Amino acid sequence: MSRPTGEGEDGPRFPTSLGTSTASTITLLGEDLANDLMGSVGLTELAYRLVTLRTPTAGQVRMLDACLLALADHGFTPTAIAARLTYLSAPDSVQGAMAAGLLGGGSRFLGVTEDCGQFLHGVIDGLGSVPTTPGQWDEAARDAVREARAHQRIIPGLGHPVHKRLDPRTPALVTIATEEGCYGPHLALFEAIGRVHPEFLGRTLVLNGAGVVGAGLADLGLPVKLLRGFALVARAVGLLGQLAEEERMPVGMDTYLFVERHAEFVDPARLPAARPASPEDTSERQQPEETEESEETGEG
Repeated sequence: MSRPTGEGEDGPRFPTSLGTSTASTITLLGEDLANDLMGSVGLTELAYRLVTLRTPTAGQVRMLDACLLALADHGFTPTAIAARLTYLSAPDSVQGAMAAGLLGGGSRFLGVTEDCGQFLHGVIDGLGSVPTTPGQWDEAARDAVREARAHQRIIPGLGHPVHKRLDPRTPALVTIATEEGCYGPHLALFEAIGRVHPEFLGRTLVLNGAGVVGAGLADLGLPVKLLRGFALVARAVGLLGQLAEEERMPVGMDTYLFVERHAEFVDPARLPAARPASPEDTSERQQPEETEESEETGEG
């Protein structure tokens, strides 16, 4: 159990700036939930306020809403399939099905939002001064790409397994950020990386919309350590839609039966003998080969 931060007259104290309640009232962020917030504050604005303890501008709300919409659903992704199959197995557990989908949000799917935001934030923190012109941003981007390549790291948010020519979310988000005065250093750096990375890779990869979301969320002043949480909030809405569609047009059973009927036994004697992984093995697996696939980050 967490330790209370102090002792009051009546015992331990657990301070909070979020929600409290009495026998007849509910207070959220110091305001009356029923009389001050309900019907006046939208869920997107509330999410911003709960995390930052600041009231966003209308433009910030529009930008955050666009970011959440961009991540809500992307078709039959592993997160959606996991939710549907769990719902097939346990139709009495909607929470279990949604949790299964959310738990699949990681480094390959959804996680690129946080990975990209943190990467960009780290680069910007290391700059002596923030660039003010596209040319200066391009030089900062070249340094960032060069550094990542030197350490055999990929650039989060570059490339998409489906959208090879253009991720349609990218220009839409940049336009909204510009219109609402929310275009900041993270988006500027990410766009610059999009311009200069072909010099190093010898080919052009799209700016993944989920990575643009990470840059946009960081420019909104949201904590970069929590960016994946916003991606999960967005995907929770999409997963609920996936479960509703599973009720209307179920595919879970067909998916399960297709895999089951095409399962093929492989004699363990034909497989290489398993051995404990050494630190060298682990290090080698974490270093991407110079292939197009290894440069591309996952779906958002």
